[in-house]
Amino acid sequence: MFFPDQEDDVALHELDNGNEPLLPSQRKNLPRLYDYVLVAEKMEDMEDQIFKKQDAFICELKQKNIKVTKIERAGKVFFGICAPEEMFAKYKYLLKVSDACNWSGEQQCDLSVSYCTRIRIVHFVLNNTFIGSGECLRDLLYQGAFESIFCLHEKKEQKKLRTKWASWFAVMKLFQQPVTDIKDYFGEKVALYYLWLGWYTRMLVPAAVIGIVVFLYGLAFFNTSPLIHEVCDSNIIMCPRCDIRCSVWNLSDTCSNAKVSQLFDNEGTVAFAMFMAIWATLFLELWKRHLALHVSKWKVFDWCEEEEELILEIVNNPQCKPKEFRHSYLRSIVVLLLVTLVLVVIIGLAHALVICRVLTAILLSQSEWDFFRDHANTIAMLSGAVLHYITIQVMTRINKIVAFKLCEFEKTRSFAATEKRFTVKMFTFQFFTLFSSLFYVAFFLGRFNGYPGNYVRIGGKWRLEECHPSGCLTDLFIQMAVILVLKQTINNIFEFTVPWLKLCLKRTKAKTMRKKMCGNCCRKACREEEGNFDLCNPCMLRSWLENYDLNDVNAFSLFNEFLEMVLQFSFTTIFVAAFPLAPLLALINNIFEIRLDAIKMVNLERRLVPKKTNDIGVWTRILEAVGVMAVIANGLVIGISSDFIPRLAYRYHYGPCATSNSTSLDCMTGYINNTLATAFMSNDKVREDFKELIDNGYNITQCSYKDYRSDEDQSLTSQFWLILALRFAFVILFEHVVVMCKFIAAWFIPDNPIRVKNNRLNDKLSRLKKELQEANAIYDSRSTDV
Repeated sequence: MFFPDQEDDVALHELDNGNEPLLPSQRKNLPRLYDYVLVAEKMEDMEDQIFKKQDAFICELKQKNIKVTKIERAGKVFFGICAPEEMFAKYKYLLKVSDACNWSGEQQCDLSVSYCTRIRIVHFVLNNTFIGSGECLRDLLYQGAFESIFCLHEKKEQKKLRTKWASWFAVMKLFQQPVTDIKDYFGEKVALYYLWLGWYTRMLVPAAVIGIVVFLYGLAFFNTSPLIHEVCDSNIIMCPRCDIRCSVWNLSDTCSNAKVSQLFDNEGTVAFAMFMAIWATLFLELWKRHLALHVSKWKVFDWCEEEEELILEIVNNPQCKPKEFRHSYLRSIVVLLLVTLVLVVIIGLAHALVICRVLTAILLSQSEWDFFRDHANTIAMLSGAVLHYITIQVMTRINKIVAFKLCEFEKTRSFAATEKRFTVKMFTFQFFTLFSSLFYVAFFLGRFNGYPGNYVRIGGKWRLEECHPSGCLTDLFIQMAVILVLKQTINNIFEFTVPWLKLCLKRTKAKTMRKKMCGNCCRKACREEEGNFDLCNPCMLRSWLENYDLNDVNAFSLFNEFLEMVLQFSFTTIFVAAFPLAPLLALINNIFEIRLDAIKMVNLERRLVPKKTNDIGVWTRILEAVGVMAVIANGLVIGISSDFIPRLAYRYHYGPCATSNSTSLDCMTGYINNTLATAFMSNDKVREDFKELIDNGYNITQCSYKDYRSDEDQSLTSQFWLILALRFAFVILFEHVVVMCKFIAAWFIPDNPIRVKNNRLNDKLSRLKKELQEANAIYDSRSTDV
């Protein structure tokens, strides 16, 4: 990469009086002379306070020996920023003598100053340059003194990434990514995101395969399962699901739903849930090893964030003072209370969605259309899932604003600290927003709605919604499928098409504008690098204008991508017992997500500011927390929500195989009837609940409902308490066994490969020997002088 020396200023006029135009130059790739470009609206009134602040900031940059070149074009003012070479020489020296570099040896310390490193250093300097009023660049951007700031794409490197990585043709390469090239262009932080995403996608393959096997296992028993036959051949009359315009119905009407439930609520689900809990641990432990290989290769293994920050501070201002660590218990308590308040509001929204589902079911049951009336509960459930998705999209924006405000209130000492705290808060808010409705369906739906003669009602009027007779896991399956498919599909469509359309509109507008400004801009000769005539300013600044037209990015652009994938990881692991196909959907989505993000980042957006790091930060702890929650949630889903435990109890304690020696019957024969209780119309309270049914002329004496209650007095039976005890015992046993397996897996797999440890050991030894040789040489020279 070519950068200017002191003698290379012949083609440019410095910013002296603020009105000097850019003179023509014969040098190729002129835009790469600059580290950054600042853009501002052109102002005619030089007495305006905004103009004065803009001018003061430029003067502060010049005092740091930063070269600033000004070009006015189309009502915009472009400031080319070029930092002096001594700034990068200071950085190299301080990095060389730093503790992290000395600890790892020169062979393991990256002392090069590439263009990627240059723009990272200059970005820090620009953001920590203050004018006399104490305002920094961020304040000036907010006030409108500057419109935007961006670093330039390098066409050669950009083309190489586009060919190898950022194209739809690269989808065929599946798991191959040029992460080192990504690191050299976008920095370690972006490279580690794609390294993590590629590793996560690769690890989804075995999970997706086993999920398909579990799904096919359930599919294989479609025609042989006695439970499905018992439902489909039943003539049992079931109690109405609502109070208004709901009639009794036959259990055989739910034959198709019983078949769907069999696909995921079977014996294979338990083994798959245990596998996924252990898979999450293996994924994280193997990821740490994979990470260690690459950060060692990139020579940032011992990189220290605090020391890097101190080095940049000294480069920016040799007289600086360290930003000391501070902690306020009062602020922490206030933030904790505010976070709790936000979570209460989010949970309240989940309750509001429940009420909406109840009211929707009631209104649909009163519909004139037979289809809506017959499928009121199913339609209400689907509409609730769609409404939940809309709520997620709205709350995502609100959560981001609240998290930002809370971080500002905390007054963190650095951007890195702000980013960590923002990440934790934003993930927490999004997790509750996404999963509150799912937790309700999984663990609360249909468990507190009462029974005929004693229904629980909202406001004493509306009955709570009930689970489907085939089990509440069916409702959870539908919720998961709708949210996953909608969220991933719609998000990917908007994530790509919106920036693409914006860029097309900007480029069309910019092309028309440049034609009016300069006729030569549209000529082929004007676009050739070796033109022999004077190029006009827009042509000279073509790369600047092309980068300016790209979609804007910010410090949290990469955070949004990480958040999306970590939330997907949560969906894939936490409720996988209810939706074994979740890993498969995640795998398919990620194969395209990698290329979509790459195309967007390379072609549609301005270049991200490179950030140096040696891990994915606080996301590792969040993933570990999700892994623990997956164990708890899947244990509860299998033990509490599914019919796995009741089926085991029936097979070995209540079924025909346990009560008789007959072998002609299947052990699960009669299970469906065993799970139903009977409500008799002779009971006054039951008649009161089904008053409309009787008034409409239905001549029935009894109906059935799903519960373990006595037919005589509707009290809970001993079977209910036995199953309840077995459910809790299973949850405790499942969680302890899986957690033990997780700890064994984490202990068995070391974080750092032996190869990395040995390489670092040899590097340290080589460095110590070299320093000893240098010390001996100095000692010998002094002895000779004496």
